Amino acid sequence: MAKRRQILVIGNNENGCTPELEKIAYDVGVEVARSDSVLITGGLGGVMKAASHGAHDAGGLVIGIIPQDDPSFANEYCDVVIPSGLGLARDFLNALSADGVVIIGGGSGTLSEMCAAYMHKKPMVALKNSGGIAAKYADQYIDHRQSIMIVGVETPKEAIDYILSQITA
Repeated sequence: MAKRRQILVIGNNENGCTPELEKIAYDVGVEVARSDSVLITGGLGGVMKAASHGAHDAGGLVIGIIPQDDPSFANEYCDVVIPSGLGLARDFLNALSADGVVIIGGGSGTLSEMCAAYMHKKPMVALKNSGGIAAKYADQYIDHRQSIMIVGVETPKEAIDYILSQITA
């Protein structure tokens, strides 16, 4: 059996996640499920919960890798909960678990996950209309190494189509 593609969705937690960002994240989750890929998130609230909800409603598999050591912290849409107990270091686990990354809004935590993905040359796409870190880094590199371009897109479907086009195995 071939390994299923794993797409990480990152962005604002519940503190700073607007209804508009929730809608974008929900739609991204739906697109991940429709592509028969596994959705990975940080398993908590905000963008993570909204994307998980979308993938769940579309019949997809949702994995939440949470920073706590207690699985009860995960949102209710996670089918599989990985209680890492790693705190903020779990950002690296999230990034390394992914074949590609979708960025929706976000702040410093999102940037941390982006940097981990960047250092490991994971394909990344940013929803330009979502503000935050996504808008700031859309169509740019994080640094002078120019390891991987963070491609800016307008829609959830474009985001998943791009990520799928970049996954080689």
